[in-house]
Amino acid sequence: MADFPKKYGHWIAGAWHQPEQGHYQITDPATEEVVGHASEGHAAEVWIAAKAARSALHAWSRTDPDDRAAVLERVATLISDQAGELVPLVRAESGATTSVAQSFLVLAAADCFRRAARSARESGPVARAPQPAGASPLAAGGLIGVAAMRRPLGVVGCITSHNFPLAQLVAMVAPALAVGNTVVAKPAPQDPLGLLELGPIMKEAGVPDGVFNVVTGSGPITNEALIAHYDIDMISFSGAAAVGKRIARAASEQLKPTRMELGGKGVAIVLEDADERALGSAVQAGSLNFSLLSGQAGLAPARMLVHRSMYERVVDALVKQAQSASVGSPDDHSTVLGPLISDAQRDRVEAAVEEARNQGARVATGGDRPPIKPGFYVAPHVLADVTEDMAVAREGIVGPVVAVIPFDDEDEAVRIAGGAPAPGHDYVFSGDTSRAWRLAARLRSSSVGVNTAEPHPETDVLRDGGPFEARTYSTVQPIIWTV
Repeated sequence: MADFPKKYGHWIAGAWHQPEQGHYQITDPATEEVVGHASEGHAAEVWIAAKAARSALHAWSRTDPDDRAAVLERVATLISDQAGELVPLVRAESGATTSVAQSFLVLAAADCFRRAARSARESGPVARAPQPAGASPLAAGGLIGVAAMRRPLGVVGCITSHNFPLAQLVAMVAPALAVGNTVVAKPAPQDPLGLLELGPIMKEAGVPDGVFNVVTGSGPITNEALIAHYDIDMISFSGAAAVGKRIARAASEQLKPTRMELGGKGVAIVLEDADERALGSAVQAGSLNFSLLSGQAGLAPARMLVHRSMYERVVDALVKQAQSASVGSPDDHSTVLGPLISDAQRDRVEAAVEEARNQGARVATGGDRPPIKPGFYVAPHVLADVTEDMAVAREGIVGPVVAVIPFDDEDEAVRIAGGAPAPGHDYVFSGDTSRAWRLAARLRSSSVGVNTAEPHPETDVLRDGGPFEARTYSTVQPIIWTV
């Protein structure tokens, strides 16, 4: 891997493809210096990538699943082996701290490929016992059997937002490849470089040319071209609900299936019977806003719904966590809270905090911007006395901010939690695990943590990269026979 900054082409058909419209710069959110330059894509380059993926589909989809699994395992090994070079690049383009970049971005990507390899090996037929069938106008009598086969959907277009660069797109790419699809990936414009470095790694691991392709761009044209192209059979998207709606409308015109992971950050509900252990886990979950990707991660609950009897206790604990979070450069190992991805995102966070303050929320801690220059830093905030009618109570803030909302009973908590435009990863904390389990079933969530802030590796929180996700990128074909 060459030292950055460098100029990247698109990765198409196993080689660098130089852009016709030049490059745009990728900025380090901590230093505001140039990390590298990504290709400014346009429709013709997306079409070239789609054609390459279509050409590679026949052979890859018919590769023995064990052979596909072996290739994916080699990809995982190479990512782990090259983590020492990938981590500084991903850290620099995303603003993640070194520990987060290593554990949650680079090594998590390697783990996705390992799980996808296992999924490839588990994708065999599911058979039903033969049943006797009498003679009919359709066929002679005999035994009739059926086996359900997993078949790939074809060429998958993968589009994602800026949070969790590399890992989030790999969580789409790996299971798609595992079941025999080929891929054209479009990373977020802010931090695409780690995924581009994956191209040569894939080639070295033995992924055939055209199976994995990456196109980049700073504007919407690459997304639009990817969705519209007739060689793209499916769109997988992770990001904002408003963008997902536009993608779904465009894809529906061609009857393309979509896989959507929409919405932002979820809620954490703290019930009145939460014991010391549950309370500690609840505060730990809320404190993810002050550490994990500076609160730009779906794992970090933007809203804490706390029973009124526990309210001040939880607010005080969150304030202590926020005030103890060291803010600074991501390459400093003592740093807990790094910068946001861009100055535009910082402006959005600060504007949302000010709006909440104007609507009556109390800033229990936070306020002034940290005196760190350069960089797109925001102080960790705890917003108290938040009411259901405030915008922050419905949508939350994608940054180092947690809004704490009191409630009186479960019905009220469920109603407030359901105000978000799209489901996220939610939490329930209670001294009674069975009660928390029942309440989790009432939430419109993509996944739910019960009395823990720890994600399970098999679901990877947002269902990406695990054995369940491989089914999303395939269809079932029944094979029927008689004897």
